[in-house]
Amino acid sequence: MEHDGGRRAELAANLVEVRGRIARACEAAGRPVDSVTLTAVTKTYPASDVVLLAGLGVTDVGENKDQEAAAKAAAVSAEGVRLRWHFVGQLQRNKAKSVIRYADVVESVDSERLAVALGRAAEDRETPLDVLIQISIDGDPARGGVVEDDLWRVSDTVTSSDGLRLAGVMAVAPLGWEADRAFERLAVLAGRLTARHPGATTVSAGMSGDLEAAVRHGATHVRIGTSLLGMRNSLR
Repeated sequence: MEHDGGRRAELAANLVEVRGRIARACEAAGRPVDSVTLTAVTKTYPASDVVLLAGLGVTDVGENKDQEAAAKAAAVSAEGVRLRWHFVGQLQRNKAKSVIRYADVVESVDSERLAVALGRAAEDRETPLDVLIQISIDGDPARGGVVEDDLWRVSDTVTSSDGLRLAGVMAVAPLGWEADRAFERLAVLAGRLTARHPGATTVSAGMSGDLEAAVRHGATHVRIGTSLLGMRNSLR
């Protein structure tokens, strides 16, 4: 796999900036900087970028399409690079068997039926698949995620599966909502889930445009694409 020295320098500079933003957000929130994990969202970018990021200290990467993610994870693994792979996109149940082969975390579980499919697919894994339940902050499931009334049913389905481990929640701030309002609401629901399932402490929230608000309201993981890798090219 060929690596562009110029691209490495570009990614390194972007990573310094993003890590600086996270550090400043943590300081402002009175949190230790190591309480927030950076997940580099590498969708549409080549495996070579993932390998470069790993060499720069990135440990977690996110993808949102199974076909692209499976091939990329295989290519990165062939380079001897071990990362923690997060699946962050909407997932069809018929892709469960494929996703569990490379993903360490599925962040977008939004139904009991998907939880059951993943649990069945993950039965033979050496370690359980970490699962985050995607929350619909505005209560509109049409944009993905579960509403509060369904959160408990889905979480109980996950915890009843030997192949899955309930790790926490994920959300995207709804269009038209101020980030602080969205992530404050998420924090309330995350707290209720943790009260019921004490091990479910992960809160994946915040992207390039709103990571500071997410950290302010307790995010443990931020999903950064554009600020780290640059504007996506649809022809890439």
